Formats: sequence, C-alpha cells, structure tokens
Amino acid sequence: MISKEEHKENPLDMGAVEFTAVGKQLIYKIASFLNELPQKPVTTSEQPSAIRTILGSGGLPLYGESADKIIHEAADLLFDHSLFNGHPKFWGYITSSATPIGALGDMLAAAVNPNVGAYILSPMATEIERQTIQWLTEFLGMSKGSSGLFVSGGNMANFVGFLAARKAKANWDIRKEGLGGRKMLVYCSKGTHTWIQKAADLFGLGTDAIRWIDMNKDQQIDIKVLRTEIEKDLNNGSYPFMVVGTAGSVSTGSVDDLSAIAEICKTFNLWFHVDGAYGAPAAVLPELAQTFRGLNEADSIAMDPHKWLYAPLEAGCTLVRDARHLTDAFSFHPVYYNFDGDPEDPAVNYYDYGLQNSRGFRALKVWMALRQAGRHGYEKMIRNDIELATQLYQLADKQEELEAISQSLSIATFRYVPAERRGDENYLNKLNEKLLNELQSGGKVFLSNAVIDGKYCLRACIVNFRTTTEDLESLIRIVVEEGRIIAGNYPPTKTDSQ
Repeated sequence: MISKEEHKENPLDMGAVEFTAVGKQLIYKIASFLNELPQKPVTTSEQPSAIRTILGSGGLPLYGESADKIIHEAADLLFDHSLFNGHPKFWGYITSSATPIGALGDMLAAAVNPNVGAYILSPMATEIERQTIQWLTEFLGMSKGSSGLFVSGGNMANFVGFLAARKAKANWDIRKEGLGGRKMLVYCSKGTHTWIQKAADLFGLGTDAIRWIDMNKDQQIDIKVLRTEIEKDLNNGSYPFMVVGTAGSVSTGSVDDLSAIAEICKTFNLWFHVDGAYGAPAAVLPELAQTFRGLNEADSIAMDPHKWLYAPLEAGCTLVRDARHLTDAFSFHPVYYNFDGDPEDPAVNYYDYGLQNSRGFRALKVWMALRQAGRHGYEKMIRNDIELATQLYQLADKQEELEAISQSLSIATFRYVPAERRGDENYLNKLNEKLLNELQSGGKVFLSNAVIDGKYCLRACIVNFRTTTEDLESLIRIVVEEGRIIAGNYPPTKTDSQ
C-alpha cells in the first residue's frame, strides 16, 4: 500500500501550488504568443532534419525534470517552429483560426478527462455533447429531433454517415452477412473530397463502386447526368444506395443543388448525405437560404466545427435526422457492458452512435464558443469571411498581372499571368506551381492550390476571424512581387510551352 507521503512523491502528480504556478506560466506565454502572432511569420518552413536537430536525438530520459522547465521549453519549441493557422495571413487548406476560449475548453476537458463513450462515465459531458449537437442541428435548420455525435474531423464524420446509409438502405442484414456479392453503389461529383474513396475501400464496396458524376460550369454535380447514371445502374441489376452532395467543395467552395439531389433520392429511395465539412455553417446566413435549399432534407450531414466554427482541432460531427440510424449501424451490447442505466430515464451512450467506444470531450470547446458568440456572432464572422473572399477576388480582378478565376463562399482562386505569356497554359501552370511553393515557404502568407478547368490556381480559403482587408491587399502585393521574380528566373522553354 502506498502511503500519503509516498504518493506525494509520485513523479506525475502536482500539488495545487505547483500546478497554479506552472499553469500561470503557460497562460502568460500563450497570451503573449497570441498578441504577437500577427507580427510573426506564418511559418518558419524548416525542413524535418532541422526540426529533429532542434528537438534533439537523445533516448528516453532515465530521470524526470521539473514541470515548469518542460512547459517553458515545449512552448518555445512550438511557438518558434510551427506553421500558425491562427495567423491573419493563413488561408491554406481549410483550417481555421482557433478560438481562445476553445483552447481553455480543451484544458478544462483534459483536467476532468471524461470518457464520453457511456453516460455513466461522463454524465455532464454527455449532456453537454447532446445539447451542443442539438444547437448545431438548429444552426443548420434541421428538423426538430435530429441528432448526431462528435468525431475527429471530416473523414470520420463522413464515414459515420456512409455506414449509417449502408445499413439503412440494405434490405438484408448487412452487418451479419456483409455485402454478399451485391454491388452497392454511391454517387458523387468529381469534386468530392477523397474521403469517399477511403470509405468505399475500407467498408467493403471497393472504389469501383463510386460513380463519379461530371460537374457543370458552376462546379456543381450535374443533376441530369446523376439521374441517368442511377437509372442505368438500376437497369443493370446494381444496387444504388447513396448520393453525396457537397456543401462547400474543397477546391472552390461550390455548393451542389441540394434540393435537386434530395428529390432524386426520394424518387429512387436512396440515402441523401451532405458533405458540409467546410461550408455547411454558412447555411446560417439568411441571404444564402437559396444556396443551401434542400440541406434540411439530408439524411445525414458531415460538418467540422474546427473549420468554419473556429474550434481548435479536433472537432468534427455527424448530424442525422433520425438517431435510430446510428444505433442500427453501430450498436453492440456484449455481456460485459453495464451501461443501460434506468429504463425510466434513459441515457445517451455515444458508443452506440459511432465507431469509437473511448471518446474525448470534443464538444466542450464548441459549446463554449457557441455560448460566447451566439448565433448572431457566428453570422457576423461567417459573413465577414465571405465578404473578404469577395474582396480578394475583386482585388485580383483589378490587378493586370493576376487573373481572378472563381469565388464561392469564403474561397477565392486566382493566378499570376505575365502579359507576355497569356494563353500559354502549360507554362502558366508550372509558373503558378513554383509561385505557390515559394509563397508557402516564404512565411509572409500561406495559400494552397486548386486546379480549375485545367488551370493551376492560387487558392485562399478564409475561415479566419483575424484576417482584415489590409491583409488581403498585402497578399496581392506579395503575389505580384514574387510572381515577377519567379517569372524572371523561370523563362519559358520549348518544353514549358508544349
């Protein structure tokens, strides 16, 4: 038996005085970091070998060190050698600036450390997650009684919807019998995120089960082609079960005609899933009601609060119109489970709703931010991001050396085009790829890329509550300056122009 005196010497325990002192040290360092963030480079762009040298190559320590020393060194390592997606000039991929209250929420969640897999292990955390899910379904205009759960991110959120659809639309016991040679098919646009390939691969269908539907001029799924493909597959004896609509595509931010997809799904009795990992939160804006018409008819929606709700990573969620479809797809009750509780006052056990049994408390940071900003606060921030993307498109369009390509939601795309090389698409694609690589490593701004109608574009996705118009004006100057330098050092060759 360990005595109280021996327990105090436990190397991982911290008393209240020590914890308070170390905690204050960390909070002060984080506050200073956030205050200085706009003046820092977006990234140091150091190579792996350099980072490994800084971190050191020693083996596992034999003896412990003080917590204050570890906290100090860890903060300096991260603050001096990271890419900062909270920087006002970070617009790459779709990672948002994270809310400070979310960071505090993660610390609080870790301190209590509830396992939000079963109610008995996490009573308050379970109810906060349930309430947060209710708020999010209300945020998106889903029907009363809709449900869901938190997951790590977009891939997992879409996987949960995919598996719910697979179970709901199979007219045999697929969980017991498997596919049994049946050819189940899923339909999506050619702009759909690669999660669909992972899902078809991992969950037994194979990637040949994906029907990639052409997109129209607005980068939306072609509704006529979709209907034709479903009818053809039905006539061939295949088993269509699901259509994926996109609410905010990765490359351009385009939103499919969700209402038309919903109608097709009703006609052919298919599951309607919406990948809204990025764009779904914009449905809160009254002026975009027509753009998102039909979203509330989806059987399932994937959404990532760590994208456009500005939550710290990780925070994704799957939302469904009927929670029964989740328990039908995931629930097992072995004899060693004792989680049923009082049948007169039934509890939610989230292990019944998805892939995980042990689950962290992801909902807390989202719940806190929703309370801090409120619906109107989020409307304001999301609207501002869209307005900034519109401004960026207009700024690029006015600049003679830039070509504005697209703008939808908070994503704008454009490219650098020297006057003497207009129309030379092969050269321009290679030039803009070189330009992007230089911008990403330079640390002044951070963009990503998109390929639209064969054009390699610079892509800015603004899900950042720190970005201002001045930041975008600076971006235009930097792109033009760097573009001129790269074009000067990269003269067209015979190969480039072919």
